Amino acid sequence: MQKILKKLTFVIAFISLSFINLYAQTPKAKRPFDAPMADVLRQNGKIYVVVLVLGIVLTGVFLYLINLDRKIKKLEKEVRG
Repeated sequence: MQKILKKLTFVIAFISLSFINLYAQTPKAKRPFDAPMADVLRQNGKIYVVVLVLGIVLTGVFLYLINLDRKIKKLEKEVRG
């Protein structure tokens, strides 16, 4: 379990830091994530709903992968032993 958490922490940190680095290198006028639709969602306050749904979906995917990894390890132990 600790190995999985370490790997997950590393992946999240790597992804976060890579996006921060990309965002910091572009001038303000030409940001890669600048979209009129996002501006409208921010003005209406709906961007938080989008972020929340995205967070829930990603959390579900990560939990599914962790569960799948445990099952595969259990099957590998049964086959070996």
